[in-house]
Amino acid sequence: MTGAVSLLRPAATNPATRPELTDALRAAVAAKSAAALALLRDVVAEFGANGELTFANSFGAEDMVLTDLILREALPIEIFSLDTGRLPGETYTLIGDVERRYATRLKVFFPQSDAVETYVRTHGMNAFYDSVELRKACCHVRKVEPLRRALAGKKAWITGLRAAQSTTRTGLPLREFDDGNGLVKLNPLSDWSETEVWAYIRMHEVPYNALHDQFYPSIGCAPCTRAVALGEDVRAGRWWWEDPASKECGLHVKKG
Repeated sequence: MTGAVSLLRPAATNPATRPELTDALRAAVAAKSAAALALLRDVVAEFGANGELTFANSFGAEDMVLTDLILREALPIEIFSLDTGRLPGETYTLIGDVERRYATRLKVFFPQSDAVETYVRTHGMNAFYDSVELRKACCHVRKVEPLRRALAGKKAWITGLRAAQSTTRTGLPLREFDDGNGLVKLNPLSDWSETEVWAYIRMHEVPYNALHDQFYPSIGCAPCTRAVALGEDVRAGRWWWEDPASKECGLHVKKG
């Protein structure tokens, strides 16, 4: 592991989570919210029968926007999450906040215990720092395999991905076919900016992960997530010891 440290000066408060709600920003968010809701209603009509549509919620800011749209509008869309076993405490707190706020119970999938034990016994508790291959192997055990179980029997899944989040997500379409999982994948917030995401959260008083206020724009497992400085890329705090081109966990990697 290389301990790269940013030399950018940190700020006392995080302005990204509290954008100025101008009339223009409110109008943009309202228009994009209506478009996202229309897409969600369309996919419910297309795939909503027999529980064939699901939403993967990792409890990031984008996913909280979609969670609010789905539950506030009472859309018949299943919501699930992956508990890797190494999530920050703030993420678990948010899960409880969401269940209380929306009077719902979320569906949580866990990694197979024997696979986790084998990985740790073979490579070590924090072997993911040692190489990209070992990091991806850990992600496979803790994320990819549970996702496959979560998507079993589904025809479409919804994500909170945005095209602007990283170099691996440029050109992200609203709708695509996920070859790796063999089903349709919807990205309703593909064209949203980070400012629009946070404007929505503030406008609708949506609960969110407290780490965002501490300069964590992207939150995954605790050992693989750090805060970023002002001016850094929003994904700089994820697997910060790796090249940006490798910064995916396997959930959203396209074949070929």
